[in-house]
Amino acid sequence: MRLLIVEDDIEIASFIIKGLKQEGFAVDHAGDGEDGLQMAVMESYDVMIIDIMLPTMDGLSIVEKIRKKHINTPVLILSAKRSVGDRVIGIQKGGDDYMVKPFAFSELLARVQALIRRSTGFVESGSLTIGDLSIDLLKRDACRAGKKLELQPREFSLLEYLARNAGRVVSKTMILEHVWDFHFDPQTNVVDVLVCRLRGKVDKNFAGKMIQTIRGVGYVLKTPL
Repeated sequence: MRLLIVEDDIEIASFIIKGLKQEGFAVDHAGDGEDGLQMAVMESYDVMIIDIMLPTMDGLSIVEKIRKKHINTPVLILSAKRSVGDRVIGIQKGGDDYMVKPFAFSELLARVQALIRRSTGFVESGSLTIGDLSIDLLKRDACRAGKKLELQPREFSLLEYLARNAGRVVSKTMILEHVWDFHFDPQTNVVDVLVCRLRGKVDKNFAGKMIQTIRGVGYVLKTPL
């Protein structure tokens, strides 16, 4: 999952970015409003975390502008303003959630996970199940046929992305955008290497192969026939 953080306070931004990367998220960062808006419009994100008080353009203006462009990415607004009125305005401007500073990272993580589940239709559960593959999104672990898979953070992120798009082919470029937090040359083999590693854990020693290559197009995760 790929997130955008728009926050001008370097300490807060570093705190959030470090925590999210440790949880396996890909994270881009903008330090002012104009850069944040440009990234929000030009790139594809699963969640945006936007501070209100920013240089060059305030966070609420960013949210308003992206909503006018019909960008429906979930937005978590950060602010030192804690009144009910401020929260109401934040939601009315197009925010999906509102979090007051200072905050605990565990709460921010839980809210981000909730926004992702809501936007992808998994409101009722913190898990994904495809055939005999089960993925716990909160604990960030996975099992196949009851056996726990020992996944590295990047491997889990790839598996989660494939699972959220189960049955649908995703290209290498799409994987690069959602699993890494910076751009590689689409011709690079980092995706192939990571898919190969993941296959060795998800498919090896199990009946039926779930991760399939669609030559010239990308990869798809689906229940074995």
